[in-house]
Amino acid sequence: MVGMSYGTWDELAEGVFRRRWESLDLNVGLVVGAEGALVVDTRATHVEARELIEEVRRVTSSPIRWVVDTHWHWDHTFGNAMFPQAVIIGHTECRRVLAERGEAARAELLASASEARRGEVEEIEIRLPEETFEREQEIDIGGRSVALTHHGRGHTEGDLVVTLSDAPVLFAGDLLEESAPPWFGDGYPIAWPATVEAVIALPADIVVPGHGDTMTAGDVATQLEELRWIAGLARQVHAAGTPVAEVDLAGAPYPESTMREALVRAYVELGGG
Repeated sequence: MVGMSYGTWDELAEGVFRRRWESLDLNVGLVVGAEGALVVDTRATHVEARELIEEVRRVTSSPIRWVVDTHWHWDHTFGNAMFPQAVIIGHTECRRVLAERGEAARAELLASASEARRGEVEEIEIRLPEETFEREQEIDIGGRSVALTHHGRGHTEGDLVVTLSDAPVLFAGDLLEESAPPWFGDGYPIAWPATVEAVIALPADIVVPGHGDTMTAGDVATQLEELRWIAGLARQVHAAGTPVAEVDLAGAPYPESTMREALVRAYVELGGG
């Protein structure tokens, strides 16, 4: 692991960086090529995105020509509009769901915002990905290729991961979490393990989760076993017709509130939830 590094860029390979923000413990990626820079996720508001751009300029003067949304959630996409010279790229489902639910997500964020932050949230301009793909897209950023791949449902309908042709680094978005349990509120707990199985097969020594410290292959394998445990339990208790509130959670890998939420989502996924 790289270690706790709020307030600095960690160079994970030549020209490949991640910055871990104290706000939401969110990770942002930066990849620099001969033709420009690519940013992975844009933070939660235009104010935070401006701060991100200022920090990018501490690392490179290359124009930011590409922005990748790892999924549609507001904490990863609501800064998109602050990158007018960049093309925003995401999975087709990322664009669709952000278009359908973005304003509702902003309303929820506004309802929970402090008085000091309400104006900041009100001024957010939701910008959708302009370029979308279903399974894979390659981007040549000048001397290096960046691969965006979708491996199935997991944290959302449209998660993607970012890998590089010349560096053993993978940006996983919220398919993987390090500093807290995965969030299942929009998730697919039954499909999620197979998606992570596909991701873990990709060549990478350093994995950057959506939130928290960097992860090793061993860390990812541990989280995969936790996700498998949840999917297995969900199938068992759903088949038995056990109400979510009555499921015995002995041995569960995550806190009760997380587990109940995961089971609710799994029941919907399995049918009859």
